[in-house]
Amino acid sequence: MGDVLIRALAVAAVTCAVTAGPAFADDAREKLFTFKDARITESSGLAVSPTHDGVYYTHNDSAAAPVFYAVDANGRTKATFHLRGAEARDWEAMAATKDASTGRGVLWFADIGDNLDGAWPDISVYKVTEPRTLRDATLPAVRYRFRYEDGARNAEGLMVHPRTGRLYVVSKEFAGSVYAAPKRLRADRPNILRRVAAAPIMATDAAYAPDGSSYVVRTYFSATLYKPSGESIAKVPMPELAQAESIAYTADGRSLLTGSEGKSSPVYRVPIPERALPPASRPSPSATSPRPEAAAESSRPAASEREGLTVRDVLVWFAAAVGAIGVIAFIARRTR
Repeated sequence: MGDVLIRALAVAAVTCAVTAGPAFADDAREKLFTFKDARITESSGLAVSPTHDGVYYTHNDSAAAPVFYAVDANGRTKATFHLRGAEARDWEAMAATKDASTGRGVLWFADIGDNLDGAWPDISVYKVTEPRTLRDATLPAVRYRFRYEDGARNAEGLMVHPRTGRLYVVSKEFAGSVYAAPKRLRADRPNILRRVAAAPIMATDAAYAPDGSSYVVRTYFSATLYKPSGESIAKVPMPELAQAESIAYTADGRSLLTGSEGKSSPVYRVPIPERALPPASRPSPSATSPRPEAAAESSRPAASEREGLTVRDVLVWFAAAVGAIGVIAFIARRTR
């Protein structure tokens, strides 16, 4: 019943978000592609290839095999990869980094979903060396097991710092958290995840920027950028999706990619507001703001991007909670 309640909550929340008013500028988003492969029905993780230009990786959610797909910029599958020595209880996220010593890409797959908040004694993350050639293959995987320091919980967000290689898990709860893995992972015993920061309500994915200057956490409604310290930078409105599940940075770190579950689901590119970019990534003032007063005005955070919850956020979540309670009551009556 956990899956039913969570998905019902998502539907109620999205419905409330839509009726609460527009939260996204249509001219700011770009639909990159839709997944063409009929096997990709629950795209839950998304990553940009560290070594293959114009290639994206995704995988399905629960009840699937340990398989991931490489797709091109048109959403067509270029290769299908199976993982040897891996399970797929509830794959919820993935990340991609590059090994500084070898230059090879490294892919991480997070089997971290737990709708019963304690159904599994531990969770797993699989590390895979990115294939040099994009053709169907079976790849070896290294399994790392994890346990939370403060008890089991559901999670859907995984991110890996591109410079330190440190792994982080973001829980999906009404009081979510960011958990850090040990600096050095052990494959022969569970690694302990320790809470290091708060996370937004019901986070569905997370990702680190390519330069490590920030990370992003996705929810059903929007995405929030953070400094590595956990301090909020800005909120980035997202396009309305049936079930927002994935988030990733583009290779240049100037935009976010976001996707959804469902057949032929879309992937959108959403530019990061200039004021939220690292100084080195911002266009020169002469190219974007010819007048000093315009530059000063653009540096002020928009109401929807200031730190903390907005009135709209509170109203949306209140409405979602009311909807969820109604669903719970309905199911309770049906199951007596």
